[in-house]
This record gives sequence, structure tokens and C-alpha cells, in this order.
Amino acid sequence: MKLILTSLFTLLLAFQLNAQDKKTYQIKRTDIAPKIDGILDDIAWNDAQIATNFTEFKPDLGDLPSKDKRTEVKMTYDDSGIYIAAYCYDNPEDIMTQFTQRDNFGQSDFFGIIFNPNNDAQNNTNFFVFSSGTQADAVESPNNGEDFGWNAVWESSVKMQNDGWIVEVKIPYRALRFTQQENPTWGIQFHRHYRNTREQMTWNPLDPTKGNNGLYHAELKGLKNITPPTRLSFFPYASGLTSSFDGETETELAAGMDVKYGITENITLDATLIPDFSQAGFDNVILNLGPFEQQFSERRQFFTEGIDLFSKGNLFYSRRIGDAPSGFPILDEDEDIVEYPEKVQLLNAVKISGRTKNGLGIGFFNAITEKTYVDIEKTEVLNPNSEAEEIRKSNRRAIVEPLANYNIMVLDQQFNKNSSVTLINTNVTRDGDFRDANVTGFLTNIVNKKNTYGVYANGKMSTFNDVSNKQNGYAVEAGIGKISGKYRVSLDYNYADVNFDPNDLGIQFRNNYNNFSVNANYRIFEPTKHLNNMYLGTWFNYNMLATPNLYTGKNTGFDFNATNKKIHSFGINGNWNIGEQHDYFEPRNGFNSFFTTKNYAQANMWISSNYNNFFAIDANFGYGRFFDKERDNFNNYWFGINPRFKFNDKFLLLLGFDYDDLTADRGYVNGQQIYDRIIFGQRDRKQITSNISGSYNFNSFNALTLSFRNYVSTVSYDYKMYVLQNNGSLVQSEVYTKDNISNNPNFNPDINFNTWNLDLSYTWQFAPGSQLTALYRNQIFNQSSNAEASFFDTLDDLFKQKQRNTVSLRMVYFIDYNDLKKVFTKKSNLI
Repeated sequence: MKLILTSLFTLLLAFQLNAQDKKTYQIKRTDIAPKIDGILDDIAWNDAQIATNFTEFKPDLGDLPSKDKRTEVKMTYDDSGIYIAAYCYDNPEDIMTQFTQRDNFGQSDFFGIIFNPNNDAQNNTNFFVFSSGTQADAVESPNNGEDFGWNAVWESSVKMQNDGWIVEVKIPYRALRFTQQENPTWGIQFHRHYRNTREQMTWNPLDPTKGNNGLYHAELKGLKNITPPTRLSFFPYASGLTSSFDGETETELAAGMDVKYGITENITLDATLIPDFSQAGFDNVILNLGPFEQQFSERRQFFTEGIDLFSKGNLFYSRRIGDAPSGFPILDEDEDIVEYPEKVQLLNAVKISGRTKNGLGIGFFNAITEKTYVDIEKTEVLNPNSEAEEIRKSNRRAIVEPLANYNIMVLDQQFNKNSSVTLINTNVTRDGDFRDANVTGFLTNIVNKKNTYGVYANGKMSTFNDVSNKQNGYAVEAGIGKISGKYRVSLDYNYADVNFDPNDLGIQFRNNYNNFSVNANYRIFEPTKHLNNMYLGTWFNYNMLATPNLYTGKNTGFDFNATNKKIHSFGINGNWNIGEQHDYFEPRNGFNSFFTTKNYAQANMWISSNYNNFFAIDANFGYGRFFDKERDNFNNYWFGINPRFKFNDKFLLLLGFDYDDLTADRGYVNGQQIYDRIIFGQRDRKQITSNISGSYNFNSFNALTLSFRNYVSTVSYDYKMYVLQNNGSLVQSEVYTKDNISNNPNFNPDINFNTWNLDLSYTWQFAPGSQLTALYRNQIFNQSSNAEASFFDTLDDLFKQKQRNTVSLRMVYFIDYNDLKKVFTKKSNLI
């Protein structure tokens, strides 16, 4: 195996890159900076080179625009930044201009500017301006794609014309990372998107059939005597929050600051001092009956911005930081916890990241969370069985999470404009007799110079230790594939031993696997008579346990999707679990038992109509069943209907309704393992999710948004219960029933789970990088065993519960050190 991988590696490196002619933009310095107002009457534009003759890459490859839809771009620069002016010619009636908030593309035309100061084809900084005036920005790399969590502060202005629209932009040097050079050559690309027809064009021709987009950059020459500025920015904030629940009202006032500092020309420090996440969005909680935790998306800006390096190897799940405590106190029989905390307090966090001119990425992340306690109440009965019986209560505190330090270090070397080698280490250190953890990964991603084939090989090792145990585990991943052209294929191998555990700072649902997979797909890059694009893929997986080396299952499936000429998308996908599948996780006893199912198949169809229209809809329908005589009564169907209404360029309303019905499902009865017998139940489960989201954007800087979600899940068990056998089958129990399980006649496994979340917010960007947000939040939750209640009775029960109402106001202000220095210099000169 080692000899084969070595040979493949050598072969891929031997391939040579096809020669490609690149356009060149010769930029000139200006002594008088143009005013960013969307009016191109500035002296700076008079003798600037015009970049034109854009080439289409979607949906038609290689087409040129007509004269009345051409694009003309000019550039200039001075000591403070780079200026770009673009005249986007078009019929005004064809220009789509939906107002959205930052980084939300919506249904608008846009013009994009992509810089690569290292000219390495791998590390791009992207800036987009929409015809509405909204901005978007991202950092981009082949491995991580575009990261719109990254935000910079820059200027832009848009003006509509009778033959198109004009965009004028200033990118200050603080928004770019570059080294000081005498005559640098940067990578540059301009991107034009016509939303009405979905045509996309670039200045330097782009070939989407192979390679990453960075390989097709033009070259920017002529920059002289530019000096990377002191990259120091402050984001002070102040916030106030009032929350009422169960007749009690709490008020919190907070102030703090985020700081960005350029340690070197390419390395940046980001720090949050006294962090405030009071306005982070709510999680889409579901009723989780499975053996694995639910994964939530990150909603705290500090942990979404600029984390591309730390995401290497999928070892960083930022929600671990500030999550629920890791410990649980030992209780006496007469003790109860008053209230177990849902999260721990983050004290501070720091990120240091960047990439040198030679392609070496360096990342350091550190966060510290506060020591967390719970109150424990002890109830003692004095003089029992007497008239003088007395109840005495006392309290004590216990630590459930000590002072904890979360740390990540990354070294990522890029080469050949398309390949990389990475070393990453994550570490969690908790004070005292609590669990510590360490994970190290060595990752390789090699693509040949023709960008036609790629291989990857990753190795990871985890170590954790607590008071009573120290454990080491490891995992490996490897794959090879054809990554260009219409026909593509890949082979993948994944292995993790029974002790591999990255979950103190990462998230991985399963370990102890030994899996093989093959994938093949076909796609078109040139439109046909009826379709703009089309994808057809299939796969086959063969899965085993690592220890012992036992078969667990195999499956195959397909995925088809396409977009037609009217820009309506549609697709169908399916999956078939072939023969017996042995689930070692559902019994929840550490791989000592497994639950067997046979021949499950499912299919799902979906449509997504053209969002450009006043009315559009996303809809899907799916059905699944077992082709097994023992499970003939099993049925699973689901559907979703999500209409959207674009009333005008300011007002967008989205509705959603999703329904999932699972009949005669079988699964572990949560928390029930009686006399070493694992008990399963047969259950009917229904899930209904209702969503409303809307936005009214007064302009690109003021918006009113609404987000509502109601999730209901009911689970109703049959009277009969089942005992899991050694061969993975279930046998009806003659001892345990729904009524007497756990020897408790009051126990009822039925569940009615209902959550309600509503967010109403107003956002005002009152200055570049500065924002004021007012938020109202309403939350309700209810859980009972009344699984037979109707939907409306369930809602009625929900509204009888206590509601949490929260009102908050938060202001963030952007301060740039260089602007601050100019102010003090002017004052000094006046004196």
C-alpha cells in the first residue's frame, strides 16, 4: 500500500502545467484620490488603462458579451489604497437590484474584485459590490472555498445610468495582506454577474472544467513604493439587555472591545476582550432520539470570521467553547441540583493567523473559559415517623467546569499553486482533576500541475486523560481522484480506531470504523437545448468496524440535479442500504451489541424555481421503506413546501412548512437498560417545522428582519417492548411493556416536544464598520408525554408555558489607528 501511494505521489508531481496567457493590468499612481461617489469625473481616471473584453464562463463557456452589455474597468492607487471604477453596461430594465444586508447576494447584479497579493493562486481576498450598493467580502482558498465570515472595512458607491450602472470602490491597504516589495506582481481578477440571466463573466478567461479559480487570475503590475500600513483597528462595543421570565426581570449592561492588529505584514492578531454574544441567533433545536449529539452552526462572529486555517482537518468545532459544562457532581440520595447551567462564560479569546510570501500559513488560537459552579440542595428529614418531624434544607456548591484553556496551532505550507501540507494541533487543558485532551493531525493535499488528478492522505492522533484513565487513538484518511473534466471519479479510505476521540474541541459522531468508498459523476459545462447545467453522480460505500474487524453495512445511491433555461432547478436522489446493516451505536453499550436492519431504500425529489420572480418555491417530497418481511409495517415519508415572495426590491418574505412522518420505527428507549437487557420500542413519530422569515431593507444600511421557527415532534410508543438479542434482532418482551418498563408505572416514554423562537431585529450601519442593532426575542419551550394531542392542542399547551422575553441594544464602532493618528497629527499642527 505504501509503495502504491508513493508511486502515485511521484507520478502526480511529474505532470506539467499547461501554458496559459494571462492578461496584465498596468496600474498608475494618482496624486489626487478619486472621490468614491459613483461619478467617474475624477482626474485619476483620465489616463487609466481600461480592462474590457470580459469572457463568459457560465452558463456558456467562452462567449463574449454584446457591446451594450460590456464591462469597462479602471484602476489607480495612492499611499492609502487601491481604487477601482467599473462601468457595467446593460439595459436598465434587465438590471436586478434587490436590497439586502452585507454578504447577502439576494437577487442582484454584482461586480467582483479578487486580489491575490502573493500571486500564489491559493489565497484570494474577494470584494463584491451589488447593483443595490450592498457589499460582500470573503477570503478564499481551494480547500476551504469562500469564507464570508471574514469582514473588512472598505468604501464603495453605486450609480444607476441610462445604459447600465457604475461602481466605484476604494480598498484600503489595511484590508489586504501583502509584503513590501519594489515591483510586486499581484494576482487580479474582475467578475461580473448578470442576475437576470445568471450569466457570469471574468476579465481573464476562466476554465471551470479544471483547477481552482485562482489559477486563472490576470496580473497586476505597476505598484511602486507602497508600504503595508499599521494594521490596527478597534471595535469598541456597548450593549444593554433586559430579560423577563417567570415574573423575574434581569438587566445586564456590558462594554468591551475587539481588536485587530497586524503583527507583521502578513500575520494578524484578532482578540475579543470581555466578549458579548447576547445577540447570537437561536439554535434550531430538535428532539434527538439518536445516539449522537446534535450539531449546531456557529452564530458568534468572532468564531466565524477568519477561521480557514483552524478548520483544517475538521478538528475544530467552535461551539465546544462556552458550551455546557463537562462535569457532573456526585450527589447523595437526598441531594438535587437546583439548576444545571446551559453554558460556561468565555473570558477572552485570541486568534493569530496569516500566510508568508512563501506560502506558509501560521495560525494560533487561544480561548479561556470561566470556572463554573452549580448549587446543590440537600433535603433532610429530622425525627421521621414522629409528630415532631422536621424538614431541613441546606446548600452547597460544586464545580462542574474548571478554568479551561482551548488552544490550536497550525502550520500550513502551500506549493505548486494547488497543493498543501498541514500540521495542526488542538489542545484542551482543564484545571484540577478534570479531563485534558490533545489531538494532532498531519494533512496532505496534492494536485498535479495540470489540475487533473489529486491525492490526499491525513493522519490524526488523539490523547485524553482524566483522573482514572489515559487513552490514545488514531485515525487515517486517504483518497485519489480525477478532479477535472465532465467525467470524474474518486476512491476514498477512512479508518479510526476505537479510542480515537477529538470531541473536546472538535466534533466527530463515530469512531471505530474501517470504510471504503468509490464515487463517480458526470456533469456538463456547456448548455444543451433545454438545460443550463446538469450533474449526475453515484457512489458505493462498504463499511466495517475497526475493532473487531467486522462488517457493518454497505450502501449505494445516486444524485441528479439540473437547471433549465428558465432558471428553474430540480433534482432527485436515492439511497439503498444493501442487505443487513449492523448498527453498533444505537444500543449505546460501547460496541458490545448491535442492532440489525435489512434492505432500506429511500428517494427524494425536489424543485427550486427561479428566485428572480415575484413568487418562487422550494419543495421536496421523499419516501423510504424497508424491503424486509419483518418490517413491512414501516413507512417513512416527508415533504417540505417553502414559498417565497419578493414583493419588491426592499421586501422579501419566506414561508416554510416541513413534515416528516415515521411509522413503526424501532429504536432504543432512551435511558432504559434493565438487568443488562437492552430495551427497544416500536414508535410512531411525527415532526412539523414551521418557519417565517422576512426582511424589509430600507436601503443597504438599514434593515428590519423577522425570524420565526416552531418545531413540534411527537413520539408515541406501542404497548409492546422488545429485547435486543445477541444477533442484532428484536424479540417481543413478555416482561417489559410500555406501562411497566423500568418497574415504574408512572414512566411513559411518549414525548411531545415543542419549541418556539421569534427574533425581530433592526440593524443600522451608521458608518463604515459601525453598527447599531436592536433586538426583540421571544422563546417558549414545552415537553410532555401527551403524544396523542393534536397539533393545535400542542400549540395551546405551549402557550400556557412560561415565556422568555428579551430586549437588547448593541452598538459597535469601528476605529482605525491610521485615521486616529491623522486626527491627532492635524491637531498637533494647529497647535
